[in-house]
Amino acid sequence: MAAWPKLTWDREPTGPLKGIKVVDMATVVLGPYATVQLADLGAEVIKIENSEGNTPGDLMRYAGASPTGDLGPIFAALNRNKKAINLNIKQAADKAVLTALLEGADVFIHNVRMAGMERLGFGYDEVKAINPDIVYVHCAGFGAGGAYGERQAYDDLIQAASGFAALSEQRDGGRPTYAPSLVADKVSGLFAANATMAALLARAGGQGGQFVQVPMFECFTWFHMVENLWGETFIPGNGKLGYTRSVNPRRRPYPTKDSFIAIVPYNDRQWAKFFELGGRPNVFDDPRFATYQERTKHTGELYALIEEVSATRTTAEWLDLLAANDIPAMKYNRMADVMVDPHLTDVGFFEENEGPEIGRYRSMKHPVHYAGTPASNYAHPPRLDADGEEIRAALGLSGE
Repeated sequence: MAAWPKLTWDREPTGPLKGIKVVDMATVVLGPYATVQLADLGAEVIKIENSEGNTPGDLMRYAGASPTGDLGPIFAALNRNKKAINLNIKQAADKAVLTALLEGADVFIHNVRMAGMERLGFGYDEVKAINPDIVYVHCAGFGAGGAYGERQAYDDLIQAASGFAALSEQRDGGRPTYAPSLVADKVSGLFAANATMAALLARAGGQGGQFVQVPMFECFTWFHMVENLWGETFIPGNGKLGYTRSVNPRRRPYPTKDSFIAIVPYNDRQWAKFFELGGRPNVFDDPRFATYQERTKHTGELYALIEEVSATRTTAEWLDLLAANDIPAMKYNRMADVMVDPHLTDVGFFEENEGPEIGRYRSMKHPVHYAGTPASNYAHPPRLDADGEEIRAALGLSGE
């Protein structure tokens, strides 16, 4: 077995996956979102990018303005803590580099269609022959064996096909819309990171390496339908899909005298106290709102009453009053407000970094706290093929 290349990092990784070696052929958002989780947790991730074409590398490198031209803002967020090498694995010399990396790797993860990887000689059976203990993670659009198994998948397509885009139509009427976020990519990326760690745990327990497929369509539909299967959960169903609370058109920040606010009274005491504070103490005499079950049936009417009450005070007045009475509420932040949110400032969520080529840039601290093995930001996002020479030299394949 070839030795994994000895890599140098800007700072020493400290996370719980330190020592895990990952060959990452994932591009755009889903796969890189998975592998940046692993990298933040200390895994040594080598990002393989295609050297072919007029625009080599991960296309997300070029989305958005950047000081270098190849470190776009989304790419920078998704590819910190990684090494980068350009390979054209149709060529023998570059195929040898990938093969050597796989010999010493714990994980191989990619989002290339499997038929293409098999043609290139890096399907699961071929990689298993190179390294029997490897965890091979395929981020697919759709699960093998299904009607859509050979189709391409992107965030918009999955939001539409899963029924997620239909939620806005159900809530508001009119035409459906996509969520203004790459939510299907990112959710599926979290599934992929979780699946990778579960397979590594199984291997550590003596069950060996394995093939893991993470189908985007199924993952995101599972995520979406947890609450929205609703009236079709029990058989026979009643045809009512969509959790009544979340698809209600009045589920939105409530107006105040000067802005908006999020208010979520949840138990009977909190609801009663909220309306008492708002000068409407008799609301719970109405049988539509007297119990949790009835409130769930009449969510729209209840939200309409909250809007009437919330408009009677300023946001600051409500926040003080609700906090004093232990009723959950939060200030409505616009995007720019998030950057200076006092809680995020206190916990150091937004970090400022500076690299020799990228210059000063902002990144986000890994959000999960590990007392003994903290995740960290230990390496700047790599320029195109930034570590190619180092990796080839460490493998003894320079100049081949």
